[in-house]
Amino acid sequence: MSTMTAAIARKFVTVSCKRRIQLLLSQQLPSSSYQLRRKSSIPSSSSLNPADEVYERASHAASTFDTQYNLDASPPIYNNNHSFESLLKKLPFTTTPSTDSNSSQIGWRKRQLNRTNAHPIQPHSKSPRTSIHPSSQHPPSFFPPYAHNGSIPQNSSSLDTVLLHDETSIERMRHAAQIARRLLNYICSPSIVTVGTTTEQINKLLHNAALKQNAYPSPLNYMGFPKSVCSSINEVVCHGIPDERPLELGDVVSFDVSCYVGGVHGDNCATVIVGDLEEGYDDGNNESTSSNDTRDWFIPPYKTNFASEEEQERIITARRLVQAALEARDEGVAACKPGACLTDIGAAIHAVSDAYGYDTVRHYRGHGIFEEFHRAPFVKHFRNDDRMELLPGMIFTIEPMITEGSADCFEWNDNWTVVTRDGGRCAQFEHTVLVTEDGVEILTLP
Repeated sequence: MSTMTAAIARKFVTVSCKRRIQLLLSQQLPSSSYQLRRKSSIPSSSSLNPADEVYERASHAASTFDTQYNLDASPPIYNNNHSFESLLKKLPFTTTPSTDSNSSQIGWRKRQLNRTNAHPIQPHSKSPRTSIHPSSQHPPSFFPPYAHNGSIPQNSSSLDTVLLHDETSIERMRHAAQIARRLLNYICSPSIVTVGTTTEQINKLLHNAALKQNAYPSPLNYMGFPKSVCSSINEVVCHGIPDERPLELGDVVSFDVSCYVGGVHGDNCATVIVGDLEEGYDDGNNESTSSNDTRDWFIPPYKTNFASEEEQERIITARRLVQAALEARDEGVAACKPGACLTDIGAAIHAVSDAYGYDTVRHYRGHGIFEEFHRAPFVKHFRNDDRMELLPGMIFTIEPMITEGSADCFEWNDNWTVVTRDGGRCAQFEHTVLVTEDGVEILTLP
């Protein structure tokens, strides 16, 4: 679950990434021993992974996708980047779309914005917030501090102090992260996310599944959030509240799943496309089998038969957006290693969004996570100057939100739901990661 931070970790801004920041780590935990899980470690090289190399990889992936699906060379429809003109020169655009919204020549990007704006997400009815009462099954230690009153304990040190975890706290985080991942896999399966299903129904499934894992769903009553999962559809960027709206074919839906277990939080997110599934495919998913797949993220066989060209373009362009968001997260994770800089993460993510001609949200960030749901360090998913050195033992989330139009967004009057101002769809993926002695471990990898 992302957090909004203006300039919380200010003391890190002026710190050079070439020197240690031990003096800033006043709540440092012992970090003398680490045990790598090889299947979830990303090897790191001796040199930094420059953003231009990321850009070239992402450009190739975007070009390959466009060629495969015969997408026209439609230029980006936002201009938020100071280097926008130079970006356009680097990308292989051959045509400029017409400003006529009725023209078939406006390009798929503008057509998709027009489609979303013609059928925007609207608030729907919601059931009352579910309460979990203390019991022998749910003792006081089961609940995070905010569970009963929605209030976050004031702990100013968590906003500007970075923890270096020892093996004991790392194991606690691994356990919570793994449960969060199993829950994410469960509710993102094609047998759960179907046309006509409501996010209210999916929320209930997640809630019950979390309790069966002896885990508290972290979003529930966090600063008053009324549900157990965030579900963000199409132009909703983040913090969408599950409701009674039936899911429609081609909807882009992000599920942000977090849980509190053993006194710490696990956090991850993924985006799926409703109904983009080969006819007759059966994933055989249930709560017990959803943890058996050890792949980072499984995309089931795509839909191949479409009712119309409009439906086909809607779904194919959604695939492209989801691919970009997944690639952006993975490049951000790959930038993590000891001695690297916090800025490397944002630079890598921004390079991917540039290569695809998309934008990356600035207002909401990744974050440190432990006994507090959100704490320092706060991870920007765009180019920035937060020059903090990454050290072994740091744990934080990387969760870029990639938009097909402008990343400019605003919050509904429910004080939670965030939507793009221009109606562009958004996709998001998230991992919780640990910086190790020789790279990075993805705690939310199966």
